[in-house]
Amino acid sequence: MRPEKIDSLVDLYGNSLYKFCRKLTANKVDADDLYQETFLKGVEQCHKIDESNNPKGYLISISIYIWKSNRRKYARRQNLAPDMDMDDSFLLSDDYNLENDIVKRELYDCIKTAVNCLDDKFRIPIYMYYTVEMTVEDIASTLKIPSGTVKSRLYKARALIKKRLEAVGYGSTSTST
Repeated sequence: MRPEKIDSLVDLYGNSLYKFCRKLTANKVDADDLYQETFLKGVEQCHKIDESNNPKGYLISISIYIWKSNRRKYARRQNLAPDMDMDDSFLLSDDYNLENDIVKRELYDCIKTAVNCLDDKFRIPIYMYYTVEMTVEDIASTLKIPSGTVKSRLYKARALIKKRLEAVGYGSTSTST
């Protein structure tokens, strides 16, 4: 099939595929992305689509593959850096201090921003070391780099994070990091 013929597939199977994407993802934004990615992949693989051999099924299989791949990526990201949800149990505590909680959240947000600003070569080892609690040797074998390189990247990442936190007022003489 030629790439120009994909338009006809969108017309024929677009609604069905979109409904399928909505069922898979259970939300509109993710469904829109999956739908678009499916047809982009369809354009890339148009030479494999046979109009006489269930092109709708082929497009659905593409969307399933992309959906599974995205779920695996999301799961890996959650393992490296899980999203933090606010725990309501603090509301039951008599010694809860709102001011301390706000300061902790602000510091957490500053650290998160500082880490997210790092290059991947620094950010990934930081996540692996502190979030997943991997050893330097495990990180080295996973990233296929020497353990000395891991140590130096962790050191450099800590220094960059400290510098960024000091720039926004943390880590000065009154507060230590």
